[in-house]
Amino acid sequence: MGNVFDLSTVAKRFRFIAVLEAISWFLLIVGMVFKRLPEPVLWPVKVFGMTHGIIFVLFVIGALLAARELRWNAKTTALALVSSIPPFCTVVFEIWALRTGKLGELSEATGADSSDSGAPAPATP
Repeated sequence: MGNVFDLSTVAKRFRFIAVLEAISWFLLIVGMVFKRLPEPVLWPVKVFGMTHGIIFVLFVIGALLAARELRWNAKTTALALVSSIPPFCTVVFEIWALRTGKLGELSEATGADSSDSGAPAPATP
C-alpha cells in the first residue's frame, strides 16, 4: 500500500486531503451532536468547524491543482469539487478516480484504465 504520509505527488496529496476532509466531516458531525445535548458542549463545533473549513479550502485547492496536473476534463473537475459538499463524498470520489484512472501513478499502480483521463495513454510494447 505504501506510506500514507508520502505526499510527493499531486495525486498522493489529493488522496491525503480527501481522507482528511472526510475525517473532518465526521468530527464536525460529532461536534453538532454535542451541541444538541441537554447540557450543550459548544467547543467541539467551534474547533471541528474551523478545522473542517480549513481542510475544505485545502481540498478545493488540491482538487484544482490535481485537475491541472492530471489533466482532468471539466466533468471530472466538477465532480471533485461537488464531492466536497456532502459528508464523506471526497473519499467516494477518490475511490472512483482511482478506479477510473484519474489519479495518475496511483491509478496505474492498481491497473486502472486511464482511457478517459485526458492524459496520453501509456505506450504498450
